[in-house]
Amino acid sequence: MGQDKFKRYTITAALPYANGPKHIGHLAGAYIPADLYVRYLRLKNRDVVFVCGSDEHGTAIANQAMKEQTTPRAIIDKYHELNKQSFEKLGISFDIYHRTSEPIHHETAQDFFKNLNEKGIFKVETSEQYYDEEAKQFLADRYITGTCPSCGNDGAYGDQCEKCGTSLSPEDLIDPKSTLTGNKPVRKETKHWYLPLDQYEGWLKEWILEGHKHDWRTNVYGQCKSWIDGGLHPRAVTRDLDWGIKVPAEGADGKVLYVWFDAPIGYISATRQWALDHNKDWELYWKDKETKLVHFIGKDNIVFHCIVFPVMLHTQGEFILPENVPANEFMNLEGDKMSTSRGWSIEMHEYLEDFPNKIDELRYYLTAIAPETSDSEFTWKDYQARVNNELVAILGNFVNRVMILMHKYFDGIVAGSGKIELSDNAINEAIGNCYDEVEQAFESYKFRQAQTAAMEIARLGNRYLTEHEPWKAYKENPEAAREVLHNCLHIIAHAATCLQAFLPNTAEKIFTMLNLKNKFSFDEEIVFEGGHQLNTAALLFEKIEDEVIERQIQKLIDKKASLEQVKEETSVVAPAKKNISFEQFSGLDIRTGTILEAEKVAKTKKLLKLKIDTGIDVRTVVSGIAEFYEPEKIIGQQVSILVNLEPREIKGILSQGMILMAENSSGKLSFVAPTESDINNGSVIR
Repeated sequence: MGQDKFKRYTITAALPYANGPKHIGHLAGAYIPADLYVRYLRLKNRDVVFVCGSDEHGTAIANQAMKEQTTPRAIIDKYHELNKQSFEKLGISFDIYHRTSEPIHHETAQDFFKNLNEKGIFKVETSEQYYDEEAKQFLADRYITGTCPSCGNDGAYGDQCEKCGTSLSPEDLIDPKSTLTGNKPVRKETKHWYLPLDQYEGWLKEWILEGHKHDWRTNVYGQCKSWIDGGLHPRAVTRDLDWGIKVPAEGADGKVLYVWFDAPIGYISATRQWALDHNKDWELYWKDKETKLVHFIGKDNIVFHCIVFPVMLHTQGEFILPENVPANEFMNLEGDKMSTSRGWSIEMHEYLEDFPNKIDELRYYLTAIAPETSDSEFTWKDYQARVNNELVAILGNFVNRVMILMHKYFDGIVAGSGKIELSDNAINEAIGNCYDEVEQAFESYKFRQAQTAAMEIARLGNRYLTEHEPWKAYKENPEAAREVLHNCLHIIAHAATCLQAFLPNTAEKIFTMLNLKNKFSFDEEIVFEGGHQLNTAALLFEKIEDEVIERQIQKLIDKKASLEQVKEETSVVAPAKKNISFEQFSGLDIRTGTILEAEKVAKTKKLLKLKIDTGIDVRTVVSGIAEFYEPEKIIGQQVSILVNLEPREIKGILSQGMILMAENSSGKLSFVAPTESDINNGSVIR
């Protein structure tokens, strides 16, 4: 669909959970790209509303409240404000940063539910779910832990094992227990409302697989295709929980809307509030076919924004559907996955504390390494190199040299009469090409490419200045030098115009030095009149020294070590499991074995495929130890293996057994193996 088709734009960025501070991986994944696109639309004078806000319901909030020994309300108030301020300081230009705890959101979400319920869209089913008799409540997936059937991790959650990455349901766990009381939960009947996604597979195939085959990112399209081809299943839209939006239906006492259902409706309620605040008609931004809806998210949210929420909008019947969902992959940090809980992250507010005057530097770097179609990596040394070699040496150096020369030779005055035009046709054409590339890249959500094209104007300026050497020309022909520098002023102004979305603070500084207004849209003419007085030159960026980077790297290492130490000191040894009989123990056939071969399992980060000589045979075992051991380094390692465990298929590989591992309080795994060298493979462990 052509860009001119749309009269207005509704742009959303994923609602972050208000259960803690957000790190720069989140910033790179959704919020910087969304802000870039919105700023571009505004520079094109498009009618756009940019909505976001805190996701304040669900077990993530309740869990954090339990950890901090406070209430969910205290948690959301604390982290909503922290994240809101961080986004503002980092230049994320939301039109509204709302909250799903606000009354208007509860009303909007309940009305949406009632609309679908009255149409008979939902299936109401009774099923057995885990219930904690002491706590007197049904248990959400994250309130249940147990042993992972895939890797043996005792701390797996009811929805996922964070050791091996396997998706689970509570029923999959071995020896499940409640995180509320530590008790073994019982099965109890409960009634829930389900969205029958399976009934909309045909519609989704037509809308996504046929309709968006060529305009959605390959990673987004591929994940959608995998979900749809694998077959969709009804998904509960209600749950038994105290914290959340009450379900407006008969027989739904004690139930709230599932957070995945209410959170995306938060985009709509935020728009409603914005419209009330600005005397606008919110329905034009959600129900008019001439409005373009775009969601900016990370890859972990693709299924909700491309499949589930569109089905909700489609079944409601009045709403437009997203034209695009340019989801990003993940950004890692210094060779490892970014994680606040493990202490391996750079929180937004921490960066702001350490670099309060380097907002544009971070925006620039995160855009330069944006994980648009594959995972990327933030390193402090690369950040330093990009700032020093690109922002300082290319953009900052060019602007500074021109401004200093203008003041040195011409007292900062643009001499002449009338309009002072850019007189070099080749440069004028090259700048026009850069504008075209910037716009084309923005329209196709290629923000790294757009930034590179915008920076090319500064590169053009540097080359032009170096080739024409006005400092030499001035000695013999001051007018020739003046013309070169006037042309450079035009180049600077155009560079600032194209870089406004990426470097908003820097662009404003440049326009101030040029003594122009502080913002230019893309279709505005940039004019210097004869007699125009430039303001004083000022450095745009400062070089980042090695010691600054070394401190940040050490801070990261210390932060992780400190968190691990706290976990070590506060860790509680897991209580003994319930007694078993000698006959039950005798039924376990545990032997010594030796790893003969080891390789990583494709498309997983934590699984290794092992070939083990058990003394009685050579068999394949899939184990979740890739995070701790390189395959080539464990060949020859003697292990203890449970050989009579029922075989299980994991990632298409038949795993026949489980190797025994010891896990310390920080989650590190170590082999349980004989220390004597004369223990042969197949020896029975008693």
